[in-house]
Parts: sequence; C-alpha cells; structure tokens
Amino acid sequence: MHHQIGVTIEQGPQPWTIIQQQEGFASLELHGAWNPPGDGSTYGQVYVRIVKEDSSENVMGWTPALTDQASHTWSLHLVNIPAGGLYRLETSLQMDGKAAMEWFTRGDMVHHLGVGDLWVIAGQSNAAGYGKGPVNDPPELGIHLFRHNGQWDLATHPFNDSTQSLHMENRENANPGHSPFLSFARIVKRETGWPIGLIPVAHGGSPLSKWNPEEDGMLYRVMMDTILSTGGNIRGILWYQGCTDCTPKESPTYLSRFRTMVESIRRDLGQDTLPVLTVQLNRHTSSNPSTEGDISWGTLREHQRLAAHEIPHVTVIPALDCPLSDEIHNSPAGNLLIGERLARAALSEVYGMPVHYQAPEIQSARLLPVVSQDIAILEIAFNHVKGNLLATGPLQPVFTVEDEEGLLHASECTLTGPNTIQVQLNRSVRGHACLHGAFEENPTAHLPLDNATYLPMLAFYQFPIE
Repeated sequence: MHHQIGVTIEQGPQPWTIIQQQEGFASLELHGAWNPPGDGSTYGQVYVRIVKEDSSENVMGWTPALTDQASHTWSLHLVNIPAGGLYRLETSLQMDGKAAMEWFTRGDMVHHLGVGDLWVIAGQSNAAGYGKGPVNDPPELGIHLFRHNGQWDLATHPFNDSTQSLHMENRENANPGHSPFLSFARIVKRETGWPIGLIPVAHGGSPLSKWNPEEDGMLYRVMMDTILSTGGNIRGILWYQGCTDCTPKESPTYLSRFRTMVESIRRDLGQDTLPVLTVQLNRHTSSNPSTEGDISWGTLREHQRLAAHEIPHVTVIPALDCPLSDEIHNSPAGNLLIGERLARAALSEVYGMPVHYQAPEIQSARLLPVVSQDIAILEIAFNHVKGNLLATGPLQPVFTVEDEEGLLHASECTLTGPNTIQVQLNRSVRGHACLHGAFEENPTAHLPLDNATYLPMLAFYQFPIE
C-alpha cells in the first residue's frame, strides 16, 4: 500500500450513516493516523470539522484532535453535533503550526452523514416487504438504510436485499419487493425536518417465538446485535408480524408473548418508553377458510388491538382495507397506505404533533329493549371517530354475535349516529354473549370507515355484550 500523507480515519462513521440524536444532538468517536507530507515538517496537529453537504457552510468549525506525536495517531470525541444534515465530515493536518487553515495537508472525508432518528423494522414478510409490481416510491436523500451487508446506504427497495448479507438467520429465500417504510420515513422526515435511518431485521415467515428471548429468540438476538452495531440507540420499532402465529396453539398466548418481547427490548436497550408501532393483520384470502382459522385470526387481531391498550407506548393501525399482491402479502399500493398510517402514529405518539391517527375502535356493545322475542337489536359505539361513520357497502357481514346457542349473524345494520351502529339479529340473545367484528381470516371488504380519515375500524373478537 502506498504511503498515505495527511490524516486517515480508521474509526468513524461510514458514508450514509444516520446517527441517533438525543434531545437534538449527537456525538461521534473518531480515531485514526497521520503522516507528515515529507517536506521536513515534524510537529503535526489534526483538525476535524463538519459542514453542510449542500452548501459547505460550517456546522462545527475546525476542532483540534488529540494528536500523538510519537505514534502518529489521533482521536477526538466530537459532541453536540446538531440534528440535521446531510453533512460532510472533513479532516486535515497542520504541520509545525504553519499554513492558512484552508491549505492544511489533506485528510480523509466522510460524505452523506445525517443526525436524526433510527427506526428498526422487525417482524415477518409484510415487514420485510413482499409487495410485487411497480409503484412510484423513489429514494430520497436523508432517508438511509443499514443494509444486511453491514453498510449504510441510500434507502431503496427492496430493503431485505441479501447481497453479501452478514447474517444468514434472516436472509430471505426469494428476492423481496416493496415495503411500507420508505413511505413512513418520507412523511416523518418531512414533518420533523430530521434525517431518518432505517434498520431492517425482519424475516419472512418468522413466528413470534423467534423474536421472544424467552422462547427461541434467534431473531431477537440478531436484532439486538444489529442495533448495537449502529450505536445502540434507536427512536422506535416498526413491527408487522403475526400471520405465522394464527394457529389454535399459538394465537391464544400472542399478547403475553408479545409483551415479553417488548419488555425485553426496552430492558436490554435501557429505553423504558421505547415506542413500538404495530399493524393489525390484513386478510389471508386462502381458498379454503375454516372455523379454526377464523378463530385463530380473530384471536390474534384482538391481541394486537389489546396490546395498544395494555402495553404503554405501543400503537396499532389497521390494514384490512389495504390491497394485496397475492393471498397474504400487501401490494405496493397497500404498503404506501400502511407507511402513511404508521407515520401519522409516530408523529402523534412519538413526536407529540396534533395528528389524528387512530382508527374507529369498538367502545361498547349493548342490547336495546325490544318488544318481540323474534329479534334483538344491538347498539355498537366506537371511539376515535373524527368525523362520521360511513358505510361503503353492506355492513351485515361485518358483525357476528356469539351466544350460548352459537353464532348469530346480523340481518340488518343501520348507522344511527356519528359513531354508532345498530345491528338487528333474527332471534333474541341467549345467556352470556359476545360480539365479533371482521374477525375472520378473510373478512368482508366493506368495513365501516371514518369519513374524516377514511380509516376502517379495527377488527375485534369476543367483545362482551352488555
């Protein structure tokens, strides 16, 4: 190797790195070597600065590094780097106290750095991104991706590209496609003004057991190692998982196992209030639906709904109205919607902005007094309706009552107020009863919407009837 004059950076950020800010600032640990230019000078001093990449204006002016004369090494702990970017980090070498600053001996540079927020993408195939077909979702400077090869890069689809992957544990068996998270990052970056770094660790088909350290935990360990390799601090987790757990064995324990995972992540990262943004499962349009399948999917979606109530700093958004590109994977058009909904949840819950993100959600279900034994009327009230409930098709297939005699389907549904629906049943309700809403593996396409947001209601299962 030829003799390199000036300053070399041996430890520092890669190009395209996004550094997690804390209260608007970040720090960097830099180390390297220096070599005199061969003009007889002997005493060296290394300097470091950060400039705006688009204008070369100083963000942090030339700062002297700790420069060792005997070993020709240098180090600098650079603090209070303001959130923003893109930035360029420059080094230079002053010899014997001479020369004007702009003509110091050359030094290494690092391009395309940002100080902003890091979001981890975890879960199974709809988090990995299996959307197929064209869509306009281009890359954008300031939205960067920590690729599976351990290198930061401009974020472009597909995120789970396995080229030169460092970990086989979450390498996809097929080429993945489009995912929701460039759409997510674009909106969050636009509204906060900060660069966004995305850290994908999802794996198609992975069950929750692989993410729960008290079970198999293999993908949990990959996730934690990857977070540590990017600095150990993140802003939040984007979680989309659950299809693989829609079984009679796994679905009843999903909520408790998900809670264990969330609490473990927070404990291991030392971030007690780390936000986890989740997506309630979309549909599975399999050609042979079964009662067992419907119960499992209904149970799991209900656990996802309850997680947002029972675990602090967990949010949930709906996906049941999003188009698919096969029988279980969200299409690019669906992913753009999901990304936007997750972004709105982040802007509200993480960044404290006055943004409405919550979908209509069941609040109460009560039987109204009726004169006939041949019918029963149920009034359902919903929370989080910003405008009025809207029907885009028949609502009868959405709601099912289960009582001591079995399933009882709605015969008529009427919107009776901004946030209420009356459901007529063809017989009286007997004994203990509960209500299901869009609980099936492949429920009806026409869910009630909020006409202010066009968000569909969250699915629910076994909601008690008063």
